[in-house]
Amino acid sequence: MAQPQPEKRTVRRFAFDLPTSVKFLNDAECEMSGHTRDVSSRGVFMYLDAELAEGTGIEFIMTLPPEVTLGSPVRVRCRGRVLRVETKEREQGAAVAIESYDFLAEE
Repeated sequence: MAQPQPEKRTVRRFAFDLPTSVKFLNDAECEMSGHTRDVSSRGVFMYLDAELAEGTGIEFIMTLPPEVTLGSPVRVRCRGRVLRVETKEREQGAAVAIESYDFLAEE
């Protein structure tokens, strides 16, 4: 039986199912929707209906809720890289490291 691995994360994760809009950096015309499983200041785990590969660069937009911002909801555009891919039924799950982000003006 496998031994449980010690927790290596140093930042708090928030278990939020947030809608995301995702673009692949190598194909700007390919845009799709997805949703997060959890979010931290350094990364997210999200589910998409597309196949992903480790190392893929993506850009995604999500709206952080008041529970995270301690104020009003905030839209954030993030760029990141897929670190790990998991399959769950028909969805592909991806752990994404956030490399940069920008806060977006309200619409």
